[in-house]
Amino acid sequence: MKKILVADDEEKIRKMICDYLEAVGYETVTAVDGIDAITRTVTENPDLIILDIMMPGLDGFDSTRRIREKTDVPIIMVTARAEEADKLMGLDVGADDYIVKPFSLKELAARIRAVLRRADKSQSAEEDEKTPSVITVKDIRLDSEKMSVYRDGERLDLTSVQFEIFKLLISHPGRVFTRMQLLNAFQEDAFEGYERTIDVHIKNIRKAVERTPSKPEYIETVWGTGYRFAEETG
Repeated sequence: MKKILVADDEEKIRKMICDYLEAVGYETVTAVDGIDAITRTVTENPDLIILDIMMPGLDGFDSTRRIREKTDVPIIMVTARAEEADKLMGLDVGADDYIVKPFSLKELAARIRAVLRRADKSQSAEEDEKTPSVITVKDIRLDSEKMSVYRDGERLDLTSVQFEIFKLLISHPGRVFTRMQLLNAFQEDAFEGYERTIDVHIKNIRKAVERTPSKPEYIETVWGTGYRFAEETG
Protein backbone atom coordinates (compact mmCIF):
# COMPACT_ATOMS: atom_id res chain seq x y z
CA MET A 1 0.00 0.00 0.00
CA LYS A 2 1.43 3.36 -1.04
CA LYS A 3 1.86 5.96 1.69
CA ILE A 4 0.88 9.56 0.94
CA LEU A 5 1.96 12.52 3.10
CA VAL A 6 -0.66 15.28 3.04
CA ALA A 7 0.79 18.64 4.17
CA ASP A 8 -1.76 21.44 4.62
CA ASP A 9 -2.37 23.87 7.46
CA GLU A 10 -6.16 23.56 7.12
CA GLU A 11 -7.48 20.59 9.08
CA LYS A 12 -10.67 20.37 7.02
CA ILE A 13 -8.69 20.01 3.78
CA ARG A 14 -6.29 17.49 5.30
CA LYS A 15 -9.17 15.34 6.49
CA MET A 16 -11.06 15.59 3.20
CA ILE A 17 -8.03 14.52 1.17
CA CYS A 18 -7.01 11.77 3.59
CA ASP A 19 -10.51 10.31 3.84
CA TYR A 20 -10.77 10.08 0.08
CA LEU A 21 -7.29 8.66 -0.46
CA GLU A 22 -7.81 6.04 2.23
CA ALA A 23 -11.13 5.09 0.61
CA VAL A 24 -9.36 4.41 -2.70
CA GLY A 25 -6.58 2.35 -1.15
CA TYR A 26 -3.78 4.61 0.08
CA GLU A 27 -2.25 4.94 3.52
CA THR A 28 -2.03 8.56 4.65
CA VAL A 29 -0.04 10.60 7.14
CA THR A 30 -0.35 14.33 7.69
CA ALA A 31 1.71 17.45 8.36
CA VAL A 32 0.36 20.80 9.55
CA ASP A 33 3.09 23.08 8.16
CA GLY A 34 6.32 23.12 6.19
CA ILE A 35 8.64 22.15 9.03
CA ASP A 36 6.32 19.31 10.00
CA ALA A 37 6.30 18.15 6.37
CA ILE A 38 10.10 17.97 6.29
CA THR A 39 10.17 16.04 9.58
CA ARG A 40 7.45 13.64 8.44
CA THR A 41 9.26 13.05 5.17
CA VAL A 42 12.23 11.72 7.12
CA THR A 43 10.32 9.76 9.76
CA GLU A 44 7.49 8.36 7.62
CA ASN A 45 9.32 7.80 4.31
CA PRO A 46 6.21 8.45 2.17
CA ASP A 47 5.88 7.34 -1.44
CA LEU A 48 4.47 10.75 -2.45
CA ILE A 49 3.86 14.15 -0.85
CA ILE A 50 0.91 16.47 -1.42
CA LEU A 51 2.21 19.87 -0.34
CA ASP A 52 0.22 23.09 -0.04
CA ILE A 53 2.14 26.18 -1.10
CA MET A 54 0.52 28.71 1.24
CA MET A 55 1.41 27.45 4.71
CA PRO A 56 2.51 29.51 7.71
CA GLY A 57 6.20 29.70 8.53
CA LEU A 58 7.99 27.72 5.86
CA ASP A 59 5.95 27.84 2.66
CA GLY A 60 5.63 25.08 0.08
CA PHE A 61 8.45 26.37 -2.10
CA ASP A 62 11.01 26.45 0.71
CA SER A 63 9.72 23.15 2.09
CA THR A 64 10.24 21.51 -1.29
CA ARG A 65 13.79 22.87 -1.50
CA ARG A 66 14.57 21.39 1.93
CA ILE A 67 12.93 18.06 1.09
CA ARG A 68 14.89 17.85 -2.16
CA GLU A 69 18.11 18.08 -0.15
CA LYS A 70 17.12 14.81 1.53
CA THR A 71 15.15 12.78 -1.01
CA ASP A 72 13.69 12.69 -4.52
CA VAL A 73 10.26 11.52 -3.28
CA PRO A 74 7.56 12.68 -5.76
CA ILE A 75 5.86 15.95 -4.76
CA ILE A 76 2.55 17.35 -5.98
CA MET A 77 2.13 21.02 -5.06
CA VAL A 78 -1.28 22.45 -4.26
CA THR A 79 -1.92 26.14 -4.87
CA ALA A 80 -4.89 28.46 -4.70
CA ARG A 81 -3.22 30.72 -7.25
CA ALA A 82 -3.47 29.88 -10.93
CA GLU A 83 -0.65 32.18 -12.04
CA GLU A 84 1.80 30.45 -14.36
CA ALA A 85 4.74 31.93 -12.43
CA ASP A 86 3.71 30.04 -9.29
CA LYS A 87 3.38 26.78 -11.19
CA LEU A 88 6.76 27.19 -12.87
CA MET A 89 8.41 28.13 -9.58
CA GLY A 90 7.02 24.95 -8.04
CA LEU A 91 8.59 22.86 -10.78
CA ASP A 92 11.78 24.90 -10.55
CA VAL A 93 12.30 24.03 -6.88
CA GLY A 94 11.72 20.33 -7.53
CA ALA A 95 8.00 19.54 -7.55
CA ASP A 96 6.87 16.83 -9.97
CA ASP A 97 3.37 18.18 -10.60
CA TYR A 98 0.92 20.78 -9.35
CA ILE A 99 -2.82 21.16 -8.95
CA VAL A 100 -4.85 24.33 -8.51
CA LYS A 101 -7.60 24.80 -5.92
CA PRO A 102 -10.45 24.15 -6.11
CA PHE A 103 -9.87 20.68 -7.52
CA SER A 104 -11.86 17.47 -7.59
CA LEU A 105 -10.61 14.60 -5.48
CA LYS A 106 -10.85 12.35 -8.53
CA GLU A 107 -8.47 14.66 -10.40
CA LEU A 108 -6.06 14.63 -7.47
CA ALA A 109 -6.16 10.84 -7.34
CA ALA A 110 -5.51 10.67 -11.10
CA ARG A 111 -2.48 12.93 -10.75
CA ILE A 112 -1.20 10.84 -7.84
CA ARG A 113 -1.50 7.67 -9.92
CA ALA A 114 0.30 9.29 -12.86
CA VAL A 115 3.19 10.58 -10.73
CA LEU A 116 3.55 7.26 -8.89
CA ARG A 117 3.56 5.37 -12.19
CA ARG A 118 6.40 7.55 -13.42
CA ALA A 119 8.35 7.06 -10.20
CA ASP A 120 7.78 3.30 -10.17
CA LYS A 121 8.73 3.06 -13.84
CA SER A 122 11.96 4.92 -13.20
CA GLN A 123 12.86 2.71 -10.25
CA SER A 124 12.01 -0.65 -11.80
CA ALA A 125 12.55 -0.25 -15.54
CA GLU A 126 15.84 -2.14 -15.49
CA GLU A 127 15.20 -4.61 -12.65
CA ASP A 128 14.80 -7.55 -15.04
CA GLU A 129 18.01 -6.84 -16.93
CA LYS A 130 20.88 -9.23 -16.24
CA THR A 131 23.44 -6.47 -16.57
CA PRO A 132 23.13 -2.74 -15.83
CA SER A 133 22.10 -0.54 -18.74
CA VAL A 134 24.85 2.05 -18.92
CA ILE A 135 25.13 4.84 -21.46
CA THR A 136 28.39 6.77 -21.76
CA VAL A 137 28.66 9.88 -23.92
CA LYS A 138 31.65 12.21 -23.60
CA ASP A 139 32.37 12.35 -19.86
CA ILE A 140 28.76 11.63 -18.88
CA ARG A 141 27.67 8.18 -17.71
CA LEU A 142 24.04 7.24 -17.13
CA ASP A 143 23.26 4.08 -15.17
CA SER A 144 19.60 3.09 -15.60
CA GLU A 145 19.73 0.36 -12.97
CA LYS A 146 20.95 2.78 -10.32
CA MET A 147 18.89 5.66 -11.75
CA SER A 148 22.06 7.73 -11.56
CA VAL A 149 24.00 10.13 -13.76
CA TYR A 150 27.71 10.80 -13.34
CA ARG A 151 30.10 13.38 -14.78
CA ASP A 152 33.78 12.55 -14.48
CA GLY A 153 32.81 9.95 -11.88
CA GLU A 154 30.87 12.38 -9.70
CA ARG A 155 27.21 11.55 -9.12
CA LEU A 156 24.82 14.34 -10.14
CA ASP A 157 21.56 15.20 -8.39
CA LEU A 158 18.51 14.67 -10.63
CA THR A 159 14.89 14.05 -9.69
CA SER A 160 13.10 11.04 -11.22
CA VAL A 161 11.43 13.28 -13.82
CA GLN A 162 14.71 14.98 -14.74
CA PHE A 163 16.37 11.57 -15.01
CA GLU A 164 13.75 10.30 -17.48
CA ILE A 165 14.08 13.41 -19.66
CA PHE A 166 17.88 13.27 -19.61
CA LYS A 167 17.85 9.53 -20.32
CA LEU A 168 15.73 10.06 -23.43
CA LEU A 169 18.03 12.80 -24.71
CA ILE A 170 21.34 11.07 -24.04
CA SER A 171 20.03 7.83 -25.56
CA HIS A 172 19.65 9.59 -28.92
CA PRO A 173 22.54 12.06 -29.43
CA GLY A 174 21.77 14.54 -32.18
CA ARG A 175 18.06 13.72 -32.35
CA VAL A 176 15.78 16.71 -31.81
CA PHE A 177 12.86 16.19 -29.42
CA THR A 178 9.93 18.58 -29.27
CA ARG A 179 8.69 19.75 -25.90
CA MET A 180 5.60 17.56 -26.21
CA GLN A 181 7.71 14.50 -26.99
CA LEU A 182 9.79 15.11 -23.89
CA LEU A 183 6.67 15.77 -21.84
CA ASN A 184 5.13 12.50 -23.01
CA ALA A 185 8.27 10.67 -21.90
CA PHE A 186 7.28 11.06 -18.27
CA GLN A 187 3.67 12.30 -18.24
CA GLU A 188 1.13 9.97 -19.80
CA ASP A 189 -1.66 12.53 -19.67
CA ALA A 190 0.38 15.34 -21.25
CA PHE A 191 -1.53 17.99 -23.15
CA GLU A 192 -0.89 21.27 -24.90
CA GLY A 193 -0.25 24.10 -22.49
CA TYR A 194 2.14 22.07 -20.33
CA GLU A 195 5.03 22.27 -22.78
CA ARG A 196 6.67 25.20 -21.03
CA THR A 197 7.23 23.03 -17.97
CA ILE A 198 9.85 21.21 -20.04
CA ASP A 199 11.88 24.43 -20.22
CA VAL A 200 11.96 24.49 -16.41
CA HIS A 201 13.05 20.85 -16.21
CA ILE A 202 15.75 21.42 -18.85
CA LYS A 203 17.03 24.44 -16.93
CA ASN A 204 17.32 22.34 -13.77
CA ILE A 205 18.98 19.46 -15.62
CA ARG A 206 21.54 21.90 -17.03
CA LYS A 207 22.22 23.23 -13.54
CA ALA A 208 23.06 19.70 -12.44
CA VAL A 209 24.86 18.42 -15.53
CA GLU A 210 26.53 21.33 -17.30
CA ARG A 211 29.74 22.90 -16.07
CA THR A 212 28.48 26.26 -17.33
CA PRO A 213 24.66 26.08 -17.59
CA SER A 214 24.48 29.34 -19.56
CA LYS A 215 26.76 27.79 -22.21
CA PRO A 216 25.59 24.18 -22.38
CA GLU A 217 27.85 21.59 -23.99
CA TYR A 218 25.51 18.61 -23.57
CA ILE A 219 21.87 19.72 -23.93
CA GLU A 220 21.39 22.00 -26.90
CA THR A 221 18.38 24.20 -27.61
CA VAL A 222 16.94 23.91 -31.10
CA TRP A 223 15.10 27.21 -31.39
CA GLY A 224 11.45 26.93 -32.27
CA THR A 225 11.49 23.15 -31.91
CA GLY A 226 12.89 21.68 -28.70
CA TYR A 227 16.11 20.14 -27.41
CA ARG A 228 18.76 17.57 -28.28
CA PHE A 229 21.81 15.97 -26.72
CA ALA A 230 24.95 17.15 -28.50
CA GLU A 231 26.64 14.67 -30.81
CA GLU A 232 30.27 13.79 -30.23
CA THR A 233 32.64 15.33 -32.75
CA GLY A 234 36.08 14.41 -33.85
